[in-house]
Amino acid sequence: MKDVTAPLYEVSDLAALDFDPFLREALEAEPVVRIRLPHGAPGECWLATRHDSVRFVTSDPRFSRDIVGRPLPSMNRYLIPLDRAVSFVDPPDHTRVRSVVSSAFNRSGVAALRPRAQAVLDRLVDSMVAAGPPADLVEHVTSPFPMHVIGAVLGVPEADRPRLRTWADAVLTRAKDETEVGRARQAKEEARAFFLELVRERRRRPQADLISELGDAVDSGKIEEEELLALATLMALNGWHAVRNHTSNMVYCLLTDDSLKSRLRSDPHVVPAAVEELLRWIPHKHGVGQARIATEDVEVGGVLIRRGEAVYVSYVAANWDQRCYSEPHRIDIDRKGPPHLAFGYGPHHCVAPLLARMEAELLLTTLLTRLPDLRLATDPANVPWQKDVLIRGPVALPVTW
Repeated sequence: MKDVTAPLYEVSDLAALDFDPFLREALEAEPVVRIRLPHGAPGECWLATRHDSVRFVTSDPRFSRDIVGRPLPSMNRYLIPLDRAVSFVDPPDHTRVRSVVSSAFNRSGVAALRPRAQAVLDRLVDSMVAAGPPADLVEHVTSPFPMHVIGAVLGVPEADRPRLRTWADAVLTRAKDETEVGRARQAKEEARAFFLELVRERRRRPQADLISELGDAVDSGKIEEEELLALATLMALNGWHAVRNHTSNMVYCLLTDDSLKSRLRSDPHVVPAAVEELLRWIPHKHGVGQARIATEDVEVGGVLIRRGEAVYVSYVAANWDQRCYSEPHRIDIDRKGPPHLAFGYGPHHCVAPLLARMEAELLLTTLLTRLPDLRLATDPANVPWQKDVLIRGPVALPVTW
């Protein structure tokens, strides 16, 4: 086997929410498989796809995320990491930085935000209904909704919140040439400067928002200012981009699956279960994310990974592991099985899964309640999909009611 060249994994934009055939094949091979990636340092690396191996790699401290500056095989030709980003830091520093935002995204923090988020959503749906059908649900609802929610959490003035969307589009879209790299770097610098000024403003006039809390954490020595700027930018951009696409994908599933829509409309209490199943089922991420480096020899599922070798994981593949989920290709909101890994696993799991869940639950419940006849205004085959983005999602969802 060692003499056989590892397969090249080149991520292409798949149709709608089709599952990646490369990942499907890798799932049936070994717990971790050798692959090659099209960019970065030449050579092979590892890919973990099965549920148990993904959880092992992402939680074992012998796999480090401290990879900035290392020459690694990569899916992307251009890499533009955020300086001091918490995603590239191992515990205990990772734990220290995350701890300053944990209260904003715990159960009580999210519960307190829920009425405010519902009011934002109601206003957006009101506006769409007033404009009349047909309407683009992404433009009217699923894009501005998370933008205003994460903006409110952070304390971004309402007039400035569209900038979060602009920056996220630039930074979280795969750059294809130097011009797009320049655009992404400029967006990153603009976001950094914006949050730096916002922190200074909050020091003068504190408010009940996360930026004020982060500023206090810097002043008390819990985190450094550069860590604050990286964390605020990461939360702002992903807080819009990921939720915008996750919820748009969920609505697309709802509007293309009559049995699912009928079930949720007749029994709104199962919406939270539906959200969990859709988070598992939707193959949200293009390719794989950030690598980990083995700091010593480690055996994963009977496969020896040597010290210094790079390992990638696929949460998307793990969520379709038939060893854990019977008929994983089928949406089943009554499904039994282990928790999905859509928000990651281990120390680097998503910082705000409860917030994302709350937004999805509110969105589906509100649409089903207020617009029970909501349906696509075009054939599903005509729905346009984004290209080269971190999280897959439709460009637009033309709907009528």
